[in-house]
Amino acid sequence: MPGLDEHDLAGAVWPDVLADPLVLVPVGSTEQHGPHLPLSTDTVIAQAVAERAAGILRGRAAGQVLVAPAMPYGSSGEHAGFPGTISIGHAALYAVIVETVRSLALWAGRVVLVNGHGGNVRTLDAAVGRLRAEGHEAAWTGCEAPGGDAHAGETETSVMLYLAPHLVRPFGEVEGDTRPLAEIMPDLVARGVRAVSPSGVLGDPAGSSAERGRAIVDAMASRVAARIGGGRVGENGRLIDPGVASPGPPP
Repeated sequence: MPGLDEHDLAGAVWPDVLADPLVLVPVGSTEQHGPHLPLSTDTVIAQAVAERAAGILRGRAAGQVLVAPAMPYGSSGEHAGFPGTISIGHAALYAVIVETVRSLALWAGRVVLVNGHGGNVRTLDAAVGRLRAEGHEAAWTGCEAPGGDAHAGETETSVMLYLAPHLVRPFGEVEGDTRPLAEIMPDLVARGVRAVSPSGVLGDPAGSSAERGRAIVDAMASRVAARIGGGRVGENGRLIDPGVASPGPPP
């Protein structure tokens, strides 16, 4: 495809776009990630995972696979206590997702949102659920790292050391709250991240490495590609891992 750099929709011209492509839309955030990681961390990760998943799918899918420009703002109100955070909240993000997919649906065959920020989950559930009720071929999936820490700890620091090492500041002296997320969640929801962790870190970045980051990104991309390729969609448009039973109705 002349003029098209692999899956880059932003760098394409309109004749490069074939009929009914699969379009992946990275959804990130602009929010604090401790004193050592950039505000763009979630967006960088979502973009990288989407691009790598598209590369995997390209060898398997019959049609074209494209990656749209990332959405850089999300629902990040829990990080509002830190300068630099930009949160557009649930209602605005909901509207952006709905209108973006409605526009894509005019020419795309299928749209999958690839999410890099946990605070966007409620909005993605609501927005994609509505889009599917309208008849759109839309779904979403997250960039989870099973067993990883919650925020700006070893997991995300390792990933950023691999993806964008020039953006990572020294982290040897950084201290975070290392308690399980379930234990701190009530305080986090009620008072925000700063009340729980003055550094903004939920986890411990010590021991982070680019080598570990590469393994995490590869695993994330493989899992996202497997979900997309499997095409199994659960409640509110969330893609389900192949081989995992579909969740039943709530009790």
